[in-house]
Amino acid sequence: MTDLIEQFLDYLSVERGLSKNTIVSYRRDLVKFVRYLDSRRISEISSATKHNVTKFLYFLKDSGQAPNSISRNLAAVKMFYRFLVSERVLKEDAANMLEAPKLVRPLPDVMNSDEVLKMLETPDIRNTLGQRDRAALELMYATGMRVSEMVELIIENLNLDVGFVRCSGKGGKERIIPVGREAKRALLRYMAKARPKLLRRGGDRHLFLSRLGKKVSRQSFWKILKKYSRIAGIRKKITPHTLRHSFATHLLEKGADLRSVQEMLGHADISTTQIYTHVNKSRLKGIHKKFHPRG
Repeated sequence: MTDLIEQFLDYLSVERGLSKNTIVSYRRDLVKFVRYLDSRRISEISSATKHNVTKFLYFLKDSGQAPNSISRNLAAVKMFYRFLVSERVLKEDAANMLEAPKLVRPLPDVMNSDEVLKMLETPDIRNTLGQRDRAALELMYATGMRVSEMVELIIENLNLDVGFVRCSGKGGKERIIPVGREAKRALLRYMAKARPKLLRRGGDRHLFLSRLGKKVSRQSFWKILKKYSRIAGIRKKITPHTLRHSFATHLLEKGADLRSVQEMLGHADISTTQIYTHVNKSRLKGIHKKFHPRG
């Protein structure tokens, strides 16, 4: 079964163009499924029945897995089975009719405008890394880019004359996102003063560079974000996605339409974007409760 999983993952990578992080998630979920089958002495995928797949879901539930995690595992298994049927490895799809548990989608953490401003102004722009960090934070908040998209951004995809950035998102889909005035200012300063000092022989084309002249990793940016949120005195749990969530929420609060926000975020399905309308409603409800005389 291990060989079949690798063939499936190659298909997802080469033909479907899924990201490395998505491939890693599929591998982890399918390895979990195969280990469960092994524990039931099922060594061939053709020997697994719909009953076995169902019992696997109950096993995950009994192990304390959240509904979201169970749904993700089932999605991986279902796609794996569809692949095996299409490749004629299997005649029947044992996972075809199974339904995922109802998703309980948690509301994302967001920062308010004051918190974002505090964090953006924290990097010391008198030094090289401070200029880089300020530019990166400004760009992420200005565009709502995923951190994985930002660290892969190459300098040619940034057009500050026009005020746009070309971003490659999930599945290799490209989108164009406006870059605001403050982000543009921070980027121009970084590119004029800091980036040339970080650049090494060979000329890495990634926009954001480390001390060694290589692209900044996702893990490094996570640490950068935690550092500046701590210095800014923000007590909320801040992740790279928090800036993305804040970007979307603040746009909607100011009256942006949902379709435009969906396009800028690169969501394939507008239902994914609609979660931010719930965030906004929750915030309004909190304000009403706090300030209304009979709240």
